[in-house]
Amino acid sequence: MRLAFFVNDVVTEVDEYTTTRLARAAAQGGHEVWYVGVGDVELGESDGQLVARAHAAEFDKDDTLESFLERIKERDAERIVMDDLDALFLRNESIDDLQERPWASPLGVVVGQMLKARGVTVANDPMSLVRATSKLYLEEFPEKIRPRSLVTRDPEAIKRFVGKVGHSVVKPLYGARGRNVFMIEDEGEANLAQMTEAVLQDGYAIVQEFVDGGEDGDARIFLLEGQILERDGKMAAFRRVPTGNDPRANISVGGRPVPLEIGDVERGIVEAMSKKLVTDGMYFVGIDVIGDKVVEINAESPGGMQSVERLYEIDVCPTVIEGLERRTGSKS
Repeated sequence: MRLAFFVNDVVTEVDEYTTTRLARAAAQGGHEVWYVGVGDVELGESDGQLVARAHAAEFDKDDTLESFLERIKERDAERIVMDDLDALFLRNESIDDLQERPWASPLGVVVGQMLKARGVTVANDPMSLVRATSKLYLEEFPEKIRPRSLVTRDPEAIKRFVGKVGHSVVKPLYGARGRNVFMIEDEGEANLAQMTEAVLQDGYAIVQEFVDGGEDGDARIFLLEGQILERDGKMAAFRRVPTGNDPRANISVGGRPVPLEIGDVERGIVEAMSKKLVTDGMYFVGIDVIGDKVVEINAESPGGMQSVERLYEIDVCPTVIEGLERRTGSKS
């Protein structure tokens, strides 16, 4: 299988992250693996082909994640024809480029759509990813598995919602890594105006009813083709516990991962989401769960495989790559 990972910028990739682990699994499986940055694509002048200045990803038996990624970055870029790929794995985070490189933000789904039309398998499906990168995507799923919510740019509407619902969470509709996520006790919250202003600087806000148990963190569960990702009986899921007085459990803001036992509640949530995720082409996603509610769907470059590997001493990434093999009809 000829597989390319589409990232924000090859030089800014981090060895510990999920993308590196996915690339390692593909390279170890004998596949031809490439890294392509958002700014590395060209449209052929005469033949109309999409080409890229790509970095080869080859795994040596003595490699660590660090040395594997370092060699990728050090290699000279080679021109590849992206039309000839079997699969493209979209792993760029558009939100990271939104402020400093706005031209780059939409290019993952744009390139993905072009290559899909040319017969390349693209994960996640770029047509649906346009919607799924927004927290608004969660509103398309059954009410029973999500908290009451409001999407608005009206500060007064936020205040009315909090007055009706009570304890709430407000955050940007487009956001990541716990940035500008605030807990609101009630409409009498002294800092409500400042919280709202900070969130609205990023565009639309989504206000969610606080789910009981949220103060103890949330669960990150990885789904592959609409089912819980697992390998050798080990589930790719863990609980993220906040540290100190910070209510956010994101690992990037200091949250601590602990093992999670999947029960009937989690299985019921996945069952309620599975058919739509498959229909929408959401091949590999992470869902964040509190109690019996999904509070977020991570469809664009979901991360956290380092926590799974450390907690359960297993690399589940080969299962993700094997799924792509089946989709493309390719073998190593």
